[in-house]
Amino acid sequence: MDIVERVKAILLTPKSEWLVIERESGDPAFLFTNYVAILAAIPAVCGFIGMSLIGVGGIGAGLVSAIVSYLLAFVTVYVLGLIIDALAPTFDAQKNPANALKLAVYSMTPGWVAGIFLLIPLLGILAAIIGLVYGFYLLWVGLPPLMKGPEEKAIVYTGAIVVCAIVISFVIRWVVRIIAGV
Repeated sequence: MDIVERVKAILLTPKSEWLVIERESGDPAFLFTNYVAILAAIPAVCGFIGMSLIGVGGIGAGLVSAIVSYLLAFVTVYVLGLIIDALAPTFDAQKNPANALKLAVYSMTPGWVAGIFLLIPLLGILAAIIGLVYGFYLLWVGLPPLMKGPEEKAIVYTGAIVVCAIVISFVIRWVVRIIAGV
């Protein structure tokens, strides 16, 4: 898998890309080292630069924030994958931990790519909005082919997952702020 091609495909042609992804292995080690580790670095590095060099956080707080945010991105994806899998039967979908993890990983793509906006602290809200809205869409489109659920329940399934993701996100931001002291 070429990461640049995957990012372009998931962002520009998600319906056909989810069908490709569905046939791939959902090996967590592969997904975390070849996709999450690379893309999750975008908001971490850009946030560090924005906070430390452009914003008002200082280099120490910016570095701690970047490291903690980066590490918690892995936790977020993993927990989100567990939630997607756990909710599957509720929405007449099939439990499939590998596909649930793939959904979690690839649905986070717009948020990570939009992390570039964190270079300018005032644009941080734009990164959050783009990541949430387009990530919501990617998840909605990917649920039926990957979790084998009915399309008519996909929007409610997606909504339940997004509510969980928002809660996770707020908890993570709170933890980062406490640890970084900002």
